[in-house]
Amino acid sequence: MRMGGERSRKVPSNETQSLGLILLAIGLAVALLGVLLWVGGRLGLGSLPGDLRLRGEGWSCFLPITTSILLSLLITLLFNLLFRWWRH
Repeated sequence: MRMGGERSRKVPSNETQSLGLILLAIGLAVALLGVLLWVGGRLGLGSLPGDLRLRGEGWSCFLPITTSILLSLLITLLFNLLFRWWRH
């Protein structure tokens, strides 16, 4: 029974805590992606040999083929190292 002067404190539910963690992870991922794009632009990603720039009258198209392959290899290597480290 509650007394008149006591206040009940609500404890966050597991769903609220899970949502908070998900939002935090998404925010950190977006910030990390922004940093990677900023640093990648300074390192020349997007202007590697094999990245195609097609231009015509009134249109242009950019196909970063080499950059995509390089990033795919780096991300694959990173995830393989992380999963091997996590298993041990």
